[in-house]
Amino acid sequence: MKKLAFLMLAIFMIGFAQAQTKKSKNMKKKILFVVTSHDKKGSTGEDTGYYLGEVSHPWEVLHKAGYEIDFVSPKGGTPPVDGFDLKDPVNKEFWENQEYKNKIDHSMIPSQVNPKEYSTIFYAGGHGAMWDFADNKELADIASKIYENGGIVAAVCHGPAGLVNIKLNNGKYLVDGKKINAFTNEEESEVKLTNVVPFLLEDKLKERGAKFEKSGLWQNHVVTDQRVITGQNPQSAKSVGEAIVKELNK
Repeated sequence: MKKLAFLMLAIFMIGFAQAQTKKSKNMKKKILFVVTSHDKKGSTGEDTGYYLGEVSHPWEVLHKAGYEIDFVSPKGGTPPVDGFDLKDPVNKEFWENQEYKNKIDHSMIPSQVNPKEYSTIFYAGGHGAMWDFADNKELADIASKIYENGGIVAAVCHGPAGLVNIKLNNGKYLVDGKKINAFTNEEESEVKLTNVVPFLLEDKLKERGAKFEKSGLWQNHVVTDQRVITGQNPQSAKSVGEAIVKELNK
């Protein structure tokens, strides 16, 4: 009986240790999504916000791969949403997921974020990002800490607005010398917002030393360079999620 009890205890302890190890690994897998708090396209009066598909499509890939995701926005709370199309089954899946809908509707403010908890920071797009990402020093500081800790910085469409002022410990801009992708000048012209956005994202990234890459209008284009992953437009959102998984699995 004593031997049986000892054996059962040993099996329990091994199982407990494995569960704790698994829990520890999962904690290291956390990913931080950044979404805009800005809800108007300049002086046009038109509504904007984070683009739903640029959250839902990377979310689907990362969620299915077993990663936990948190949300932060410049102002916290419930961020404005754009591109609201529930005919897209992935958008619908995200929007109806109670856990994650609750998470994004109660997004953190930057001061609540502990960069050490995250392996990746991902900036979702939507035109609102052009007004409140670039000059947010708290978000830039979070991103630089995640990157300097060996993590990944990713963004899609207008999300790379969050990358333009990130500086590293060596004093250089994060994007300097790296292949970078984002919403192009041609795409901004196509949607007739060239003179509405506060700056042109492609031009600003080039000013910061980025080796800007791009494809034609609305083409899926994603580039990975030294743990920085960027996508051109909404069509690239899922591929950015896949590129994050690939990089995390290295």
